[in-house]
Amino acid sequence: MGERKPVVQFRDFGFQYKVHTTPTLFNINLTICEGEKILILGASGSGKSTLANCINGIIPFSYNGTITGSLKVNGVETRDLSIFKLSNFVGTVLQDSDAQFVGLSVGEDIAFAMENENTPRSEMLPRVRELSGKVGMEDFLAVLPFHLSGGQKQKVALAGVLDEHTNILIFDEPLASLDPRTGTIAIDLIERIARDSNDTVIIIEHRLEDVLYRPIDRVVVMDQGRIISDTTPFELLCSEKLRQYGIREPLYISALKYAGCDIKDIRFLEDPEKMELSEEDTRKLKAFFERKVNFEPPALGDEAIRLTNVTYAYEQTSDGKTAVRDISFAVKKGESVALIGKNGAGKSTLARLICGISRPKAGTITINGREAVHLSVKEIGEEIGYVMQNPNQMMVKDIIAEEVELALKLRGMSQDEIKTRVEKTLRMCELYRMRNWPVDAVSYGQKKRVTIASILALEPDVIILDEPTAGQDHRHYMEIINFINKLNSEFGKTIIFITHDMHLAIENTDRAIVLSQGELIADNSVFSVLADDKIIERANLKQTSLYILAGKLNLPPEKFIEHYIHYERMTKPNE
Repeated sequence: MGERKPVVQFRDFGFQYKVHTTPTLFNINLTICEGEKILILGASGSGKSTLANCINGIIPFSYNGTITGSLKVNGVETRDLSIFKLSNFVGTVLQDSDAQFVGLSVGEDIAFAMENENTPRSEMLPRVRELSGKVGMEDFLAVLPFHLSGGQKQKVALAGVLDEHTNILIFDEPLASLDPRTGTIAIDLIERIARDSNDTVIIIEHRLEDVLYRPIDRVVVMDQGRIISDTTPFELLCSEKLRQYGIREPLYISALKYAGCDIKDIRFLEDPEKMELSEEDTRKLKAFFERKVNFEPPALGDEAIRLTNVTYAYEQTSDGKTAVRDISFAVKKGESVALIGKNGAGKSTLARLICGISRPKAGTITINGREAVHLSVKEIGEEIGYVMQNPNQMMVKDIIAEEVELALKLRGMSQDEIKTRVEKTLRMCELYRMRNWPVDAVSYGQKKRVTIASILALEPDVIILDEPTAGQDHRHYMEIINFINKLNSEFGKTIIFITHDMHLAIENTDRAIVLSQGELIADNSVFSVLADDKIIERANLKQTSLYILAGKLNLPPEKFIEHYIHYERMTKPNE
């Protein structure tokens, strides 16, 4: 292969937002060449999104600040280009696809850039069909974008930036909020576009293992505004930088390390499917599988919730489809359960039914032995707390303590009782020292704790958390999850996670309730569900890398995943 042409060149580059007192980017030296596929990793606040926004022109044309050094895109200093000219070189697919749509149909949205350039209709229509075909959306050209699934929206957003002038594509967390199967489709699509067009692809993502599902040329790791590593996936996986900088390690890499394998000697380490294990590696992994694990299942109490033949349909839907059909299961006090399934499977509807926000059309829901039909939303709310995905959607007060005490005041509790409960809850959530802080002065993870505290103040038996870790880096993920696990193990709270995150389910729950198209298709241990091909297919999940590793060792996947889970839970507190 001949020498590739540089298309993005940072030289001693720095940037400081006008509203900040210190720079966000320091001394960036980075060259990205034509046709390269780059992954940018880093914890929240590391500067990776700012770096991408410098390439696509959002900085400095939308966000003012001071630039030092040089940044060239396609050989031209970005300072000498307008954001319009840069958009001819650089296409960006945003994390929130909804924020990117401008057309009333898929076809209009894909044609938007061409319309701005006064492209003749005779050229535009074939081009729209060609671009929609590239992303597999040619049959949806007349559909309103907001009626599409999350994965389909991502495809339309991608087609919209695949104009003939664009030779650099930036994907800002393309896997956020996508179920596992749709995530693999998105990564496949990015790979196909990159290889067919020779475009330069830059991916910003927290989910390293999912991105490595297809080849990556280089991984750039950022921390506190600096590039601290620029290397191949193999070299990064062999280093300690993932743990050092708060990035989640792939499951199979953790298993190899637990077994004592020397991962530096494993060929194709970055791809669990192609990875070549030596006889010694195989022996060590099988010895790991045979290692005794002292795992005591948690002691569970009486039933906290029981659903019996629950059915519900939204009245406004024109197709008359039911959101959930004939659902039956029970959750015991002290359990930690994952409620999983693809977008639109009925998970959030089920949560609304359990919380009393919606009421079943048929069937019964029992809460602590009482039928929910006889309970008000307020009464159910004192026993079941629901924490929404976005903490900003739950907060109404400016001060942390005021937010936590609000629900208690609305219930007419005495001042003494409110003071006692709020102090107890804030201490439990490790927020007491911040009780008088403004809500806007704390991090996203701490805001999440505040919303949990406001629910805990009501002393519910059950807490339902909707995608508690979505879009968060590993450091913030662990902060929230460790806290929730403490609520379960030390305070006996029953936890129900609504999640797409199979890592979360594997590492933190014992049982998975799986929905598909409004029906319950599995209710079993997490390791049983994630080793069942039929369930994985129906629920839009995907095989974990532990499943792939078990196959290489000719070991039963269910038993191997179970052993890994129990071993990790036994050893993690001591790490």
